[in-house]
Amino acid sequence: MQVLLVGGGGREHALAWKLAQSKRLSKLYCAPGNAGTVDVAENVSIKAEDVPGIVKFARERKIDLAVVGPEDPLCMGLVDELTAAKIRAFGPCKAAARLEGDKAFAKEMMRHRSLPTAEARIFTKYRDAKAYVATRDAGVVVKAAGLAKGKGVIVCDDPPAALIALERVMVAKEFGDAGDTVIVEEKLTGPEVSVLAFVDGHNIYVMENAQDHKPIGEGDTGPNTGGMGAYSPTTLLDDKTLRQIEAEILVPIIDCLRTEGIAYKGVLYAGLMLTTGGPKVLEFNCRFGDPETQPLMMRLKTDLVDVFEAVIDEKLDGITLDWDQRASVCVVMASGGYPGDYQSGKPMTGLADANAMPDVVVFHAGSRMMGGQVVTAGGRVLGVTALGETFEAARNRCYEAVAKIHFEGAYYRRDIGAKALR
Repeated sequence: MQVLLVGGGGREHALAWKLAQSKRLSKLYCAPGNAGTVDVAENVSIKAEDVPGIVKFARERKIDLAVVGPEDPLCMGLVDELTAAKIRAFGPCKAAARLEGDKAFAKEMMRHRSLPTAEARIFTKYRDAKAYVATRDAGVVVKAAGLAKGKGVIVCDDPPAALIALERVMVAKEFGDAGDTVIVEEKLTGPEVSVLAFVDGHNIYVMENAQDHKPIGEGDTGPNTGGMGAYSPTTLLDDKTLRQIEAEILVPIIDCLRTEGIAYKGVLYAGLMLTTGGPKVLEFNCRFGDPETQPLMMRLKTDLVDVFEAVIDEKLDGITLDWDQRASVCVVMASGGYPGDYQSGKPMTGLADANAMPDVVVFHAGSRMMGGQVVTAGGRVLGVTALGETFEAARNRCYEAVAKIHFEGAYYRRDIGAKALR
């Protein structure tokens, strides 16, 4: 089987690493891939957002299965175009991907089915949003409604901070067109968790859970990022809470889309906060999380090709996911300055030493080859991931591997999973 994986981040390297283990695979392509995916696939110089280029390549190479990783091409309708070209594709259609691409739409869907989520108001005009925030007497969360690469959420401790956030999003256009519409939500409190599930239009199969670390700074301080680390499983979720999340959040949102004539097929990601009033939805994503995918793929033992095909063929009820019972921890190494301005092209050393450690994989996110040397090419550069018999062992092994890798300006949080230890 010839497989095309679309994307070039850490999530895609983890998926490529797992797909390469399939006995059914004859050839794996990554478009565009990165300096890490070349070890398990053939990189193709086509951007993930180049929908016509991806479809043309898939046709010419007679691709048997296309897997779309990032949210941008999903929201652009790449799966629709591939399907129209009679190429089997994994991922939600454009209408279903709107659940991530348009947070205002997602909020309306949640309201329609009374899903547990933060109280919110939606604004398309800066003056209206400003007037509303001025009436508040507590902290709020300001969200750009469109795609902002995980950075369009600003948690504000008080109304003055929210007014500054609104100006950044709606006036200064810090996140571009994604900030044309904003959502102002109540500020929830509690630990955050990620619940991911495979959905085939009818059936839902919840994966092992994970916990992400969004803020750039240790102790969960500073601006949000695409994710600075993750681990799986988390002890924050027991079976009872997972059943509650499936029954009160996942099933209703899929049913709500179905009533709109939208069949959701792919991965559904629910970012949740465990409040004193129960789990509440922070966001829905239409794809695998990044960096949650890295520890999840390290733990998944089932052939990923079989799972993807079961979703496409609406036969998810015939699949059983087998998981490594060991814990997995991922620490993201980022460029200095991220999520703000940063410099690329910094040579990396120590990658081979880290990868040589048992039960460690260095997943590349923002990297490329330059003059025979692996150099940085993004804000989040690497996702160093390790397995361990205990959570503490996995964490220690992960940080031991991180210490072997060096590049100018390298930054990483030293407290990934610290709360779990406590």
